[in-house]
Amino acid sequence: MSSCFPDYLSSESLKNILQDALDEDIGSGDITSETLLSDDDQGDAKIIMREDGVVAGIIVAQHIFKLVDQSIECQWVFADGDSLHANTDIGSISGPLRSILTAERVCLNVMQRMSGIATFTAQIVESIQGFPARIRDTRKTSPGLRLLDKWSVLIGGGTNHRIGLFDRILIKDNHIEVVGGLAASVQKASSKMPDCKIDVEAQTMADVNEALSVAHLIDVLLLDNMAVYQSNGSFDTSLLQKAVDRIDGKIHTEATGGITLDTAPLIAATGVDYLSCGALTHSVDAIDISLSVNPL
Repeated sequence: MSSCFPDYLSSESLKNILQDALDEDIGSGDITSETLLSDDDQGDAKIIMREDGVVAGIIVAQHIFKLVDQSIECQWVFADGDSLHANTDIGSISGPLRSILTAERVCLNVMQRMSGIATFTAQIVESIQGFPARIRDTRKTSPGLRLLDKWSVLIGGGTNHRIGLFDRILIKDNHIEVVGGLAASVQKASSKMPDCKIDVEAQTMADVNEALSVAHLIDVLLLDNMAVYQSNGSFDTSLLQKAVDRIDGKIHTEATGGITLDTAPLIAATGVDYLSCGALTHSVDAIDISLSVNPL
């Protein structure tokens, strides 16, 4: 089993996340398993993918079982990022049944969420095949699970944007309002942190023109909600296309807002560099994964 993590997630930070989840669930003890099972009750279990999708969280599941009981053994048939059909055995777990059942819920919760994110990410990525644009995530993650959410996006073939408020400057509408202008905000940020990458949000063509006046200071220009549904049901990308053409490669561009499986290819066709999709993590549908035990 690989122990490789993305740069922002260490083995120790993963352990802390998972231990918090286990402490929340187990508390003072799993009184049901402790009442019904003894230390001598051994068995094995299969973890089964009940829906088509991209599996994610296998490495995490192994860490969960080992945190509960080092004697539990895991044998995996597949790896994170594999596309599986419904009712496929992902792997098997063997050891004390009491420990397996104590770890079950946290293990499944994490795998179901991570697999849901990876699956939807893979679908969005597939929808824009043929275009150079890449899919990026946002900070719209579940509190306490951001690093796992973002890891799931990577597993699904997407890319990560900033991890938090600390690793990249992102100037949005409220910042611009407070400072008194887009260009002024960029200049102020650059003067105070000249070595930090700066992204800035544009909502109008006037914003785009202002951003171009300080293009040398901007890494990515977020073109916010410039592609929208019309009252007749059509999806209009004309403003987004106008902005991309006006920028003409002087700044990296990122489309934000309203990105779905249906709209993603239309947005990518405008020539933007990135599509930023909060739905990857903020409203994901969990993949159905189950654990079935077999006493020995």
